Amino acid sequence: MSFLIYQQAAGVVTLTMNRPEARNALAGPEPIEEFVAACDRINRDPSVRAVILTGNGPAFSAGGDIKAMLKGVTEGQQTPAQIRRMFLDGIQRIPLALYYVEVPVIAAVNGPAIGAGMDLACMCDLRIASTQASFAESFVKLGLVAGDGGAWLLPRLIGRGKASELAFTGDTIDAAEALRLGIVSRVVDPDKLLEEANALAARIAANPGTAVRLTKKLIREADNGEFRDLLESSAAKQAMALHSSAHREAVLAMVEKRKPDFKDE
Repeated sequence: MSFLIYQQAAGVVTLTMNRPEARNALAGPEPIEEFVAACDRINRDPSVRAVILTGNGPAFSAGGDIKAMLKGVTEGQQTPAQIRRMFLDGIQRIPLALYYVEVPVIAAVNGPAIGAGMDLACMCDLRIASTQASFAESFVKLGLVAGDGGAWLLPRLIGRGKASELAFTGDTIDAAEALRLGIVSRVVDPDKLLEEANALAARIAANPGTAVRLTKKLIREADNGEFRDLLESSAAKQAMALHSSAHREAVLAMVEKRKPDFKDE
């Protein structure tokens, strides 16, 4: 059975983690390979304009596999060098794949997002939470660190101070607190979660695909770049956008007072 269910409708791809009996834990090679393959498929398909990531069952993702951890502490670990390589060639391929998805990714957090599960939500561009969602950067509770980029992702969402508090304590917060901190942009009833996520995705997908992808690239570049470099990149991308058929159609539609018809680009 696949870990990820890939569904597409009207320019929106929904990725559903489908291992509810394991609370959608990111364990084994399948989640890694399927996330990487799905992200590559999305980037190669110009008809895709937005992505929703959610979980099947009561949890969004429990993160790591405690059974695998138990085996490690009772039967012996690999060497530090082997573990480092395992992370580089394994779980860390997920944040790299998701970070470089060219279209906006919305996390529809249906339940607990714990450890790597919380980091997975933070890898997305936008987050909507069910009232049943909870979040924990809980690695320290297991004597571990965030091996999947959480120390880079979370401070950029909520600032270093509060991110440090969550990482140092491993505390679990509910959806209301996640909203207050800015981890999620809205909290909705469980039966409205996918409806809200799809409505947001549809508003994104209604815009020209090239413009949305270029806009996401600029936002990503702004994470670490100098302002002058970002302005240079903005000018180059604007040159591309001004020469696109979508720009021409948008201007004509506005002048002619009609709905634009954006083709796949």
